[in-house]
Amino acid sequence: MTSSAVSEETARHVPQAAAPAVSGHASATGAESMPCQPSPVPAEDLSHLRVVPARHPGRVVLAVVVGLLVALVAYSFVTNPRWEWGVVAQWFLAESILRGLLETLKLTVLAGAVGFTLGLVLALMRLSPSGLISGVAWTFSWIFRSTPLLVQLLLWYNLGYLYERVTLGIPLTDITLVDARTSDLMTPMLAAILGLGLHQAAYAAELIRGGILSVDQGQLEAASALGIPARDRSLRIVLPQAMRAILPTAFNEIIGLVKGTSIVYVLAHAELFFTIQLIYGRTQEVLPMLLVATLWYVVITSLLSIGQYYIERHYAKGAVRNLPPTPLQSLRARFARRSTPTGAAA
Repeated sequence: MTSSAVSEETARHVPQAAAPAVSGHASATGAESMPCQPSPVPAEDLSHLRVVPARHPGRVVLAVVVGLLVALVAYSFVTNPRWEWGVVAQWFLAESILRGLLETLKLTVLAGAVGFTLGLVLALMRLSPSGLISGVAWTFSWIFRSTPLLVQLLLWYNLGYLYERVTLGIPLTDITLVDARTSDLMTPMLAAILGLGLHQAAYAAELIRGGILSVDQGQLEAASALGIPARDRSLRIVLPQAMRAILPTAFNEIIGLVKGTSIVYVLAHAELFFTIQLIYGRTQEVLPMLLVATLWYVVITSLLSIGQYYIERHYAKGAVRNLPPTPLQSLRARFARRSTPTGAAA
């Protein structure tokens, strides 16, 4: 058998896949035998479609019911002549009312300063490793949280019955710095500040202590390992983080303190509620005068709530990536969304 015959016989037994690629007419014939690829479908134009928000029928029904209730209450306030809105408008900005309001604010500021300053000291004492210091702070909080505020106010105001004179001087010498009758020193204003302030300190100590304990202990250990002084660890690491836990409860306590000043009327101190009592005792216009006091308390607490929002937003800088929008920013964004056409938004 010749070499050409052997080559033809071998080529007959070689599989099709193992055969070398052929050129020209053979490749064209193979391409014709392959299945045709489908041509791309043109994209459908969806610009005419409109985005429809999800419907919440239950929410709509609840909103309608709540709106009707609010409208009924507002209608009752406006149309009921026994509220005597004319009397409310007459006395709302009266000079005597404003003087009483000023005394209420003064009591709130002074008693709040005493309460939260002493509360911070007591909270640090509670965290002290010394058993004596921690026990004294715990005992203070236990006594003042267990006693009604009214009882504390009356005890401070009648302190002269227990101690006739207050004498302060340098021990082991004849030098006297203060020597006066207790009843002359213990005015209704001072008794109110001591009663409200010390009562507030017992609660402030616990909320400050809870805020400090909420900070991760590992951060203190890391700061101590870096050689940061104890004062800087407390003021720059612990306190800013603890403020996020302290602020909501602290503002609740301040708002409660504003309303708690009304109990000072038992000491005959001319704060807002005592002034209101004097006026309606003379005019017999009880409900409208109580409404005047209520409106002023609402104004004060509303301003405190606004301040709370912005202070909490300030201390949230280290906890969230983006600060929550202010009410004014939210209002602007809502109006911007409503004024933007649907097509432009799409």
